[in-house]
Amino acid sequence: MEAGAVLLLLFALCGFASTQSFYGDSINFKTPHKKADGTFTVTFDHRQNGRDSCVNQSSYTCDGGVCTGFSMSSVLQTDQDSLGQKLWCQSEGQTTATVSTNKTTLSLRAAGCCWVSNVEGKTNWTSHAELDLGTRSDSHALNSCPVTTTVSSLRVPQNCFSRVQLLAHDPDADKVKCRFAEDATVPTNFTLNETTCTLTSTGEIPIGVHVFELMLEDFSTKNLTLTYADGTSATRTASDGAAPLCKVKLQFSMEVLSAISNCAPGNVQPMFLSKTPSHGDILHATAGQKFQLTAEAQASHSSIYDFQVSGPRNMTKVFSDGQNGKAEVTLSWTPDQSDLYRFIPVCFTAETNATQSEMRCVVVMVIQASIIQGKANVKCSPNKMEVAIDKSSMPDIDENFLKLRDPSCSFTSNGTHIMASMSFSTCGTKAEDKGDFLVFKNEINSFELASEIIVRRKTVKIDFSCQFPKTISISSYYNLHKSDYIFTESSFGSFGYTFEIFRDGNFTNKVEASAYPVEVKLLEKVYMGIQAESELPNVTLFVESCKATPDDNPDNTLYYDLIKNGCLQDETVKVYPSNQTVFNFEVQAFKFTGNYDQVYITCSVILCEPGSSFSRCAQGCLTDASRRRRKRELTKETDSHYIIQGPLRFVGQGVPSAAVDDNFNNVVMEKIEKIETPITTAIPPPASSDTKSSGGGGVIREILNTNTSTLIFASAFIVSLVVMAVMVAYFTRKRKAEDRKLLISDWEN
Repeated sequence: MEAGAVLLLLFALCGFASTQSFYGDSINFKTPHKKADGTFTVTFDHRQNGRDSCVNQSSYTCDGGVCTGFSMSSVLQTDQDSLGQKLWCQSEGQTTATVSTNKTTLSLRAAGCCWVSNVEGKTNWTSHAELDLGTRSDSHALNSCPVTTTVSSLRVPQNCFSRVQLLAHDPDADKVKCRFAEDATVPTNFTLNETTCTLTSTGEIPIGVHVFELMLEDFSTKNLTLTYADGTSATRTASDGAAPLCKVKLQFSMEVLSAISNCAPGNVQPMFLSKTPSHGDILHATAGQKFQLTAEAQASHSSIYDFQVSGPRNMTKVFSDGQNGKAEVTLSWTPDQSDLYRFIPVCFTAETNATQSEMRCVVVMVIQASIIQGKANVKCSPNKMEVAIDKSSMPDIDENFLKLRDPSCSFTSNGTHIMASMSFSTCGTKAEDKGDFLVFKNEINSFELASEIIVRRKTVKIDFSCQFPKTISISSYYNLHKSDYIFTESSFGSFGYTFEIFRDGNFTNKVEASAYPVEVKLLEKVYMGIQAESELPNVTLFVESCKATPDDNPDNTLYYDLIKNGCLQDETVKVYPSNQTVFNFEVQAFKFTGNYDQVYITCSVILCEPGSSFSRCAQGCLTDASRRRRKRELTKETDSHYIIQGPLRFVGQGVPSAAVDDNFNNVVMEKIEKIETPITTAIPPPASSDTKSSGGGGVIREILNTNTSTLIFASAFIVSLVVMAVMVAYFTRKRKAEDRKLLISDWEN
């Protein structure tokens, strides 16, 4: 034991001598392993950052005689600046500690000198980690600690600092909190969000190097029991006052530079592009196979000369630069069997002489080749994505134990594929801004039941996404063309609706998304169609209501009913016969009175199982509102869901000749400015005794009763146009003559 203490002291002395420019460090644990004799082996990686040399690291010691042995592998330098100026470097060493059987906690410490010269005046540094050795009642395994790290040296111009997002991932899905360590000197005007582990500024930040010492702690999100090797146990509650399961200290430095001319990402400061993984992504590497990660950045007004990387030992990087200020790095690493099931943090920044990009961090999980397989085909539509997994590529996978990010959304399957469909705002789909692209992401995971003690199912995790270039106005694109809607209910699974505008009454040639808003003229026929899709066979679509509004807000107080309680309210609505999942109809174009030139159509739709006289679909048109709905328990049907289409935008005031020929005496709906008291002629609805609702506004309806009156009206209108044209021409000539006289007079003066 004395020899071991001397050895640790020598290591500490080496560390003292080699860290005169200490930039920080991090520690990451593998999941502890319980041996047959009751002892534990705990393996951890120690990454240390510096300026001159990072190879000779300080050694950790155990508190309270917990450890009976230490085994430390050789330390390897993992990254250094490519200019050879010894600006920064990082190394990683791996240590395995053997812990005696009667201990409940492992506490590790390291110390050294000296921090890089800094504004806070810190010199000595200490590292610390503490791990609870109890077996969890939820996973029946030992606890895993939060995973974190940083690149060697963070740099940011004084006028461009907004935030630094740190990595804080927990393999057990526990809640991770970040806080300043007890012995830390908190830099001026910095604040830390404990939940997101994000540094932000509260005022002007002094120029110079600042040092940060944070403690990351994980807390269970549910009550659990910890059982120890000596037979004792303890409970952990999900309350805020519970003790953490693990503590790991993260130390790093940040240099605040002089101000630069432009803080826009991609200008002087590099901006990551779409090839680059997002911060916090979980990537997968297979033991014995090469893993690669590519990051691409761009700075149009500076030159990227390198990427700073924090990664595992033996990870290599290949740098290449391109045109228009772009540069790329490819990281390669081949994990071995000893890395199996490790969660390995990787962080990177793009470097220029003046500054660097944001820091992005991901977690690489090392797995067996047989744990995750699957060929997933993704179809990206304007506002939804569909994924289909080839069953033959995933043998022995139980599809009943697969879930999307939102487990309330379900899958469908056939003999060859497992499928899911979702809009970009449902099923846990996340939107991410990746510089030049907007990306929508989701994932498929396997899951276990809380009641299961053992499982023999393979673990599945498949990420899938759709990305769209920012050169297309994505927000406008989606707001203008709303045609696909996906819903999920426990009794009906996943089902969806498409709502389209068609070019003619054949309902086969739909108006393409690029043609929105759809331009129409008054009295022109508008053809619209709703189609339902469901994983259940023989469902029936019922359109309960359709109303028009001047914007895409279905709750607008200004509206006009086309269909209400299943009854047609507008006499120009014509429903075309079709199958039970399709509702095709036409309506003559109209406008709202007032300064409105657009109309949106919102419909309320329901799906029912056929064969029940109690379903809303079977009830059809209800003139008595009290009979409108029965309890849903009596039949299997969905909730009412709103779907919206539009806008229809009005051009010109002419009446199409075809519409006049077919419906000469029909209703003309046109915009009339209200001067004093509006005059309206209402037409009672043919299928309901309910009065039409216009929600505080109104649609003006004027009836053209005879051909003669129409001809007189048209003649008078033409005469008025001629008189108006003559008057405009006269006053225009007069104004030009006056302007010419004024111009000559000014010139002479």
